[in-house]
Amino acid sequence: MIKQCVICQKGALQGKVLSRKGQYKAKGGTGSKIARWSKRKFLPNLQKVNLLVEGASKRVFICAKCIKKGDFKKVMPRLKATT
Repeated sequence: MIKQCVICQKGALQGKVLSRKGQYKAKGGTGSKIARWSKRKFLPNLQKVNLLVEGASKRVFICAKCIKKGDFKKVMPRLKATT
């Protein structure tokens, strides 16, 4: 299963971590420069939720933003009968 929101298709984004060197101009230097960088991922806040998908209950990932909106139908858990 792809780690992606089922409703809005939000997934991981790629970015960089920058390492800077040099003294800032405000402190009397010539300014800070980027010394090196490395790749990183920005991951969305995904939660596992039981939903009704095509009439059947299915466990899928939904982002927190879509959960706040509430535009989906949750499956209610079955309660065990006690006798």
